[in-house]
Amino acid sequence: MRLKFTHESFNDLVRLREFIAEKNPSAAEKYARKLMSTIQNLIINPELGKILDEKPDVRELVAGNYIVRYSLRGDIIYILKVWHGKEYR
Repeated sequence: MRLKFTHESFNDLVRLREFIAEKNPSAAEKYARKLMSTIQNLIINPELGKILDEKPDVRELVAGNYIVRYSLRGDIIYILKVWHGKEYR
């Protein structure tokens, strides 16, 4: 299995890191590393997230305070969207 980030999910990661870095750059680095580590766990266990009722081809993984939506297609895990749990989506 391998990970592939959509343009939107990559921008989400950048946006989240920049938001934290405005107040605490070292915390931004810490949270970014932890989030990426959790996402990389999908390579070993791609069915870790729950299947969404409204979109059965999409899964949702809770990664600390963050939500990661992804889709499995063959041997590729597409990261679709990433946001903080307190954000309105």
